[in-house]
Amino acid sequence: MTLNPRHEEGLFYLLAAIGGLVSAIGIGAALYMEHSGHVVTGMNNQVVWGLPHVVAIFLIVAASGVLNVASMGSVFGRKLYKPRAPLSGLLALAMISGGLAVIMLDLGRADRIIVAATHFNPTSVFGWNVILYPVFYGVVAVYLWTMMERRMYPWMKVAGYATFIWRIVLTTGTGSIFAFLVARQAYGTALLAPMFIIMSFCWGLAVFLVVQSTMYAWNGLTLPPLVLQRMKNLLATFVAAVLYFTIVLHLVNAYFAKNIAFEYFILFDSEFAGMFWVGQILLGTLLPLALLFNPATASKALWVNVAALLVVVGACFHLYVFIIGGQAFPLDMFPGYDVKSSFMDGAVDHYRASLPELLLSLGGLGIAFTMTTIGVRILHFLPQDDLAELEAATRATD
Repeated sequence: MTLNPRHEEGLFYLLAAIGGLVSAIGIGAALYMEHSGHVVTGMNNQVVWGLPHVVAIFLIVAASGVLNVASMGSVFGRKLYKPRAPLSGLLALAMISGGLAVIMLDLGRADRIIVAATHFNPTSVFGWNVILYPVFYGVVAVYLWTMMERRMYPWMKVAGYATFIWRIVLTTGTGSIFAFLVARQAYGTALLAPMFIIMSFCWGLAVFLVVQSTMYAWNGLTLPPLVLQRMKNLLATFVAAVLYFTIVLHLVNAYFAKNIAFEYFILFDSEFAGMFWVGQILLGTLLPLALLFNPATASKALWVNVAALLVVVGACFHLYVFIIGGQAFPLDMFPGYDVKSSFMDGAVDHYRASLPELLLSLGGLGIAFTMTTIGVRILHFLPQDDLAELEAATRATD
């Protein structure tokens, strides 16, 4: 049963106002940090990327992955996903906007981005991002245009291929930021590029499932069982793939003697060990897989959505352990020697996010939420399924 139109309109304005307020508070927190300086954050000279970076990278990686829903329809010809392509594109633009806003506001002097844009450094992976992100906006915008404008339909497949290729390039660039950091034992491996790609598929699909279910509930609709089954299976596959890459990453790290101390630190002997085993592995991986494969829960939309939410929670733990834990472990500046000084060389550092950092992180989520809420309201992106067509397509592919 749908909401009364007047109540529905009032609820929309309420949600938009809440999202705008949270976004404004986040911007205010960023201005406070810029005015007061680095000292009001939990970051220091060793942990230079904090909670805002965790949230920003999650939003950016998931923004790329959420487009996988659209790609399944236009690039791979899966009719089940085609009605979901516009919502997929909207979510991608909203999430990457929130993520980039957090990064720029956290850096301070966001107006100076024009310097990076006009003085391109091809030897820096950060310099590449000056090209990767604007082009992403452009190709996704064109892709949405081809889906929403009848005259542009003949170009939809071309735009879909371009978007698919560029989002792979974008996520590879994000993973390469860490893959090229050879000074940190947590990073510096080529595995991170493909790992970030599969993480984007997993986290993006999880976010899409949650948003899609919310939209269906808002309109008093039920997700068709066939759609639920296919998307549930795809999510389970991606969750298992992320688990595989996680295991391989730690095994590869542990194979080298110089990284054994770090692996013991991150997995067993630090504040991050509990986050890894309980947050990332148990809550974010094993429990969702159990819900998605158990016949008693796999066919129920409620439990599939719970699994998707747990995947999002696990993603946050994953990035926190990966980013913060990787910095907290001391740099191995001179292998085989102990390094000690008044600058905490050779010592494990500790990080606690400050209130301004938390508010800035929530501000990025608020920007993504507000853009999605307004976009869905104005553009009417609720997927419309032709069940007869879906059944026919399923019989043809099975």
